[in-house]
Amino acid sequence: MSEVNSSEHVGRWTRFVTARPRLALLAALVITALAVFAGSGVADRMGSGGWEAPDAESTYTTQVLEREFPDSQPNLLLLVDGGAASVDDPAVAAEADRLTERLSAEPGIAGVGSYWRTKSPALRSTDGHEAIVAARIEGDEKGAGEILDRIAPAYRGTHGPVEVSVGGPVAVRHEMQSIIQEDLLRAELIALPVTLVLLVMVFGSAIAALLPLGVGIVAILGTNAVLRGITEFTDVSVFAQNLTTALGLGLAIDYALFIVRRFREELAAGADTRVAIGTTLRTAGRTVLFSALTVAVSLAAMMVFPQYFLRSFAYAGIAVVLLAAAAALILLPAALMLLGPRVNSLDLRRLLRRRGKTASSPAEAGEGPGRGWARFSVLVMRRAPVFAVVTTVGLVLLGLPFLGVKFGTADDRQLPATAESRVVQEHIRAGFPGSPGGGLEVLAEGAATPDQYAAFRERVAALPGVQRVDGPVTTGGSAYYDVLPEGEAVGQGAQDLVRELRAEPAPFDTAVTGAAAVLVDSKAAIVDRLPWAVGIIVVVTLLLVFLLTGSVLIPLQAVVLNALSLTAMFGAVVWVFQDGNLSGFLSFTSTGDIETTLPVLMFCVAFGLSMDYGVFLLSRIKEEYDRTGDHEHAVTFGLRHTGGLITAAAVILAVVMVAIGTSRVTNTKMLGLGIALAVLMDAMVVRSLLVPAVMKLMGRVTWWAPAPLRAFHQRFGLSEGESAAAVERDAEGADGAEGADGEGGNRARDKVTAGA
Repeated sequence: MSEVNSSEHVGRWTRFVTARPRLALLAALVITALAVFAGSGVADRMGSGGWEAPDAESTYTTQVLEREFPDSQPNLLLLVDGGAASVDDPAVAAEADRLTERLSAEPGIAGVGSYWRTKSPALRSTDGHEAIVAARIEGDEKGAGEILDRIAPAYRGTHGPVEVSVGGPVAVRHEMQSIIQEDLLRAELIALPVTLVLLVMVFGSAIAALLPLGVGIVAILGTNAVLRGITEFTDVSVFAQNLTTALGLGLAIDYALFIVRRFREELAAGADTRVAIGTTLRTAGRTVLFSALTVAVSLAAMMVFPQYFLRSFAYAGIAVVLLAAAAALILLPAALMLLGPRVNSLDLRRLLRRRGKTASSPAEAGEGPGRGWARFSVLVMRRAPVFAVVTTVGLVLLGLPFLGVKFGTADDRQLPATAESRVVQEHIRAGFPGSPGGGLEVLAEGAATPDQYAAFRERVAALPGVQRVDGPVTTGGSAYYDVLPEGEAVGQGAQDLVRELRAEPAPFDTAVTGAAAVLVDSKAAIVDRLPWAVGIIVVVTLLLVFLLTGSVLIPLQAVVLNALSLTAMFGAVVWVFQDGNLSGFLSFTSTGDIETTLPVLMFCVAFGLSMDYGVFLLSRIKEEYDRTGDHEHAVTFGLRHTGGLITAAAVILAVVMVAIGTSRVTNTKMLGLGIALAVLMDAMVVRSLLVPAVMKLMGRVTWWAPAPLRAFHQRFGLSEGESAAAVERDAEGADGAEGADGEGGNRARDKVTAGA
């Protein structure tokens, strides 16, 4: 858009959001109350899975086996402990048979089997004191969870001579969902008061500090309502609620910090309330909108993946980003219109100042342009080659552990060690032969003779890495085999065996499923779609940053430096969560691998947040460069006016992410702590050291673009800087609407530059 058209649009927007501020806030209150009602119970409608690719061979095979051979896919396990007695003791066996019969009669239960019925050695512990009753709960995740809630209390506990514990995949998912909900509530109770304290420290004013918090709460509640609606049409992961809380608070606070800070800056420069709001929306407001688009695009890239775990974060992320931006650009200006200079009220820091000293400017209040940041930027640019090389090398070294990453699947070890379903799985893993549930199932479809079935079984048994083959179990025109791999259930050997089984010739159609098969298919789906996701993020980022700066080189620089800011996060994920360093301190169990979808999720979220801070800095540098044409001065000016703001925003967002990282579920812990590290590294290292050093080394060529692109930017580009005449014109146009609510203050007559 041209500068004139841009000014007209922003002027109309200013008049719209300030004409009826009380009405706008009342409408927001009503909508938020409705969102609370609409979003209630959303967590109960979410799933705790979603790592499987829905169009994969393993998914198809699992669905067929569930339908044709329900007892081949048990998802409910009762661990029966005979205590000092053997599981073959008559009293123990009689009680176990009664439990098995009772479970078989439960509605929604199919395929019930047990050691006492089958005498399968895989269902009896090696010490002979524990055995398993296995069954399948029918229905989707939500329905299975409801059935588990209904029947589990009746089976858990002491039954005559035996003690029963409830486990299996359904119990693991259900317990994980409950723990995540509890942990999320605790994280909110931690993050909200700490965030408020930090905001008071940043702003001084308690009134100003409450505004970003209010914007965040509106964004979170609104997103919960959106997710509740999405669950009516598709599956949504319960993990997405963590992102809703983190981004809802973090981004809303970022946007509100930027807007409130610029508004106070304009007031301190002598503007009245309405002019200050107009300038703020024209400058910081457009940057907020631009930033929201870049973050939303990074999160939207997860829509290209088939796993609903990743798609859920796209749903939640896009909704919360857009709602946070909308609240910051609609509700916040209305609140500022009503408050005016009273936004600086209740200055809680004055007790910390020396007696007789008052803050006469935002700079003295600790939020305005900082001389320390200006001196720091000069120092960095004076030694630009040193800072650029040392910082880059340091970031690369921090990322080196990621070269040894091993991918796996999430299992019960995500849960705390005391969780019942994990205890059951630990007993099975350590005490039962062949690790029940860790095998592979080979589905055979098509007519075949007994000899053909037997010949295929012999060929499978002869494959390297096969410990045992059971079956075939036949029905109609299909059959299945249980194949137990040697070593770990999802180790490299098991994954190689999946490929061997799929390549094995047979006189019928075959398909393979099991934990290792799901992992192989999940990795293939991610590798297949990852170039598209990265391409979308990079191309749209390049375009948006070009529209903001008019430079061809700055967008390339932004993409490269953003990627560098993520190296520490990825290195730490492997060093800590895969290799197990600090596992005792952080209270988690290392499985020796990383869940396949987590790095993709963390990349999209962290890259978007890095762009958020990058846009804040680049927009201010661009504004000053347009005004003065002095490249080095513009870099110093940008860092001086945004360095403290970006650091404060990063610390607050990191606090929220660390609160999420206190979760007892390992994947949530990894997500929260990893992104907190990425945010801090981006704000305190990349934006403070690497960006000014690289821009100094590039010099004025930083702003180069070929003539056709310069013309394109002049017509369609965006910029924070506007003329004083535009500010005055919008203010005069706004005066006509001022009297409606009677809270306008003085008529706008001041000419305020956008760079004030």
